[in-house]
Amino acid sequence: MLKKICSSIALVSLLFSCSSDKDSDSMDTSPSAIIGTWDATELVIDNNTASDDAKFGKQILDFLTNEDCYIITLQFNEDLTAEASNGANFVEVNATANGLDVPCPTESDTESSTYTFDGSVVSIVDMSGETINVDVSIQGDLMTVDAADLEIPNFDDSGELIFRRR
Repeated sequence: MLKKICSSIALVSLLFSCSSDKDSDSMDTSPSAIIGTWDATELVIDNNTASDDAKFGKQILDFLTNEDCYIITLQFNEDLTAEASNGANFVEVNATANGLDVPCPTESDTESSTYTFDGSVVSIVDMSGETINVDVSIQGDLMTVDAADLEIPNFDDSGELIFRRR
């Protein structure tokens, strides 16, 4: 399960690139578009149809992102290696007199893999040799991925996961 999560995260990272686009409205389909470090910053869901788990995942991600805490990070390198860091398993929600408190996790699960990116699909080979394909779109410094493809608990029910390049 952890391998699938990390692999999925790595795939999402491939959507973002280190190349600079002067026209941020156009899709970047160059193979180098994915190179760089990408942080999950938003889960876009339909509140009318999304599960309670998806809504809760969105709230936690929004809260942590507003605190400059990124629990899912993908790094795609020029040598076609990738690393995924996922702190979702280490998120703690604490009830306080002022409401809920969600500290930024200090731990994360990390997995390394290899990848290819053809401009619209990132293919990641996980540690067990299984290939995972994820459709991505990159516009400027934003990468969008169908959250259902990622298999990350609370983020895989519905919607799109948005990553921002550092």
